[in-house]
Amino acid sequence: MSYQNPPTTPRPSATFDEYTMSEIRRAAATGIYDIRGGGAKRKLPHFDDLLFLGASISRYPLEGYREKCETNVVLGSRFAKKPIELKIPITIAGMSFGSLSGPAKEALGRGATIAGTSTTTGDGGMTEEERGHSQMLVYQYLPSRYGMNPKDLRRADAIEIVIGQGAKPGGGGMLLGQKISDRVADMRTLPKGIDQRSASRHPDWTGPDDLEIKIMELREITNWEKPIYVKVGGARPYYDTALAVKAGADVVVLDGMQGGTAATQEVFIENVGMPTLACIRPAVQALQDLGMHRKVQLIISGGIRNGADVAKALALGADAVSIGTAALVAIGENDPRWAADYAALGTTAEAYDDWHEGKDPAGITTQDPELMKRVDPIAAGRRLANYLKVMTLEAQTIARACGKNHVHNLEPEDLCALTIEASAMAQVPLAGTSWIPGKGGF
Repeated sequence: MSYQNPPTTPRPSATFDEYTMSEIRRAAATGIYDIRGGGAKRKLPHFDDLLFLGASISRYPLEGYREKCETNVVLGSRFAKKPIELKIPITIAGMSFGSLSGPAKEALGRGATIAGTSTTTGDGGMTEEERGHSQMLVYQYLPSRYGMNPKDLRRADAIEIVIGQGAKPGGGGMLLGQKISDRVADMRTLPKGIDQRSASRHPDWTGPDDLEIKIMELREITNWEKPIYVKVGGARPYYDTALAVKAGADVVVLDGMQGGTAATQEVFIENVGMPTLACIRPAVQALQDLGMHRKVQLIISGGIRNGADVAKALALGADAVSIGTAALVAIGENDPRWAADYAALGTTAEAYDDWHEGKDPAGITTQDPELMKRVDPIAAGRRLANYLKVMTLEAQTIARACGKNHVHNLEPEDLCALTIEASAMAQVPLAGTSWIPGKGGF
């Protein structure tokens, strides 16, 4: 009698999976690295790996209908004559005109103003749409200096010196020629239609001593009125935060690798930097070691999506958070109603990330005049305001459940972690134990 081996089910390689092999074939065919927008798509430890410990007997919750839970935050009180006072601890991150359309920038300004918070210019200068509709506008001062001028520095409500970005710490920005319209070229003093690449470092300083001089220059230009932020990508958060504080920053903005970008190399997005969750506690520790926690405010960005994320960042020691990708989705980015148009581009609404190509069906990450008409800045601004309102209500709900009358009263003691990785990064106990990896316990 003969026996035959039963057929086996083919098993794909975990290392050389379908996507990896398609990338090898693409690289072999084109000889150029892949460029895309958005943030990291690999699974990383994130806020979902943390849970709140609500009040019961040992802690007393607040009654949501009778007891207040405040959400206001003041940014820039260290040195600035005119600190920024926000109603909510959620700000809009810097996204440039050029990467975004004019109507999209207007929508961000409108939505932030309704919600009582600030928005940020991004690279490429200040647009009248955004300044005109933003009650509080932060002006980004980047290595490129595109559009930078003393007049707009004075028109801003705060200045953010950008040294790094979470999606590409150590790298500069990219804006491809198809998005450099007449207006973008004029604002950036660039030739129309030619690819633009921002520098990865500022041209007039090489270290923290020079940064201190630059901060002083900006204070002098603005008569010491404007808060000065320093934004760093999540790579060495303890030392970068400490050096920013010593250089004179009023606010430190720390962007983890889940933060998005309009365009950069995918190898950068997926392989450089640290998860947002891993960045917060070292930065807070630096502030505490310098005696500056809550005196210099800490804003966390990179993958913030809902009120629970906000509450967890605040519990770990942040003063506020900043949103970018989520704000774009709120005003209409990657909207399934344009499904047919996304399909024509060979993608889907959920996966579309070719923001650099200027063909965005939603009209948000484009300079195409016809596509831009799809953005109603008034309606989009209302959607953003609604989203910010919901995020704030969610954060308040969690804070009340933990017995807090201000979202800033949330603390690490209110958290536990679901995984060893999250426990180590957030420095809160693994659920059901008092153990924090590297810190003992059981």
